[in-house]
Amino acid sequence: MLPSNIERHLVEYLTSLHHRPVSITSVTSLGGGCINESFRIETSFGFYFLKYNQAEKYPGMFASEAAGLIKLSEGGSIRIPGVVNNAEAGPYTYLLLEFIRTENKGKHFWDTFGRALAKLHKQPGEMFGWEQDNYIGSLSQSNHEHPDWNEFFILERLEPLLKLALDQKKTSSALVRKFESFYSLLPELLPLEKPALLHGDLWNGNFLVDETGNPCLIDPAVYFGHREVDLAMTRLFGGFSEEFYSAYHAEFPLEKGWEKRIDIFNLYPLLVHVNLFGGGYISDVERIMAYY
Repeated sequence: MLPSNIERHLVEYLTSLHHRPVSITSVTSLGGGCINESFRIETSFGFYFLKYNQAEKYPGMFASEAAGLIKLSEGGSIRIPGVVNNAEAGPYTYLLLEFIRTENKGKHFWDTFGRALAKLHKQPGEMFGWEQDNYIGSLSQSNHEHPDWNEFFILERLEPLLKLALDQKKTSSALVRKFESFYSLLPELLPLEKPALLHGDLWNGNFLVDETGNPCLIDPAVYFGHREVDLAMTRLFGGFSEEFYSAYHAEFPLEKGWEKRIDIFNLYPLLVHVNLFGGGYISDVERIMAYY
């Protein structure tokens, strides 16, 4: 199941890392999406999580993901899988991580999660954006830095995806013009916030429950942004427990009316879905824009 290029590279790397011969004893597929194939790798030294894809298809994807995971782990507020290695092996590129054994949610899972995310968001940045670009899903994500959130939101988030959607005939010029009028309203609609370290793709498929029953974040699209971005995305596909939001607010109070701003911040992930999947996502964007 595992390409021989990757298996050979893993054995050589882990043997070098642990200063003794390491062998792969079993490989278990954990399924694959439209981007990556993923596996649990059992070795003579322990378990690892691995995912791989075609190197030429998504250049730099795993290098930027590894950098994002390391950045999220720096504050120590929430568990992040440890990065073991990312490398190219023949036509493939892979990311090797600590394997997280999953269990059921602990009694205080949502409270712990809310407070941990709030502490993560307290890690400040000087600018909105990040030192490197990365991906959200299979789309490249520009993180060119700006001193102003609204400028960053327009130029690095909304505009590139609107242009892509228009080029692919997945939206109309009329909707693009609607956005252009909408931009002038943002200073009145969005409260000022300092740049906060974000997961960047925080829906309910991008966290695990670890062996202690506590949260672990995976698959980030890291940058420094408005912290309501992460909160809004938790509501995009069903939402988290209300205990999560109460705990977050107790740890790092949100500006009044944050729930009314959810749709604004979710324009970005919705436009991601428009470009990746089309379908009814454009109607969700149109519904939000009709309000403004």
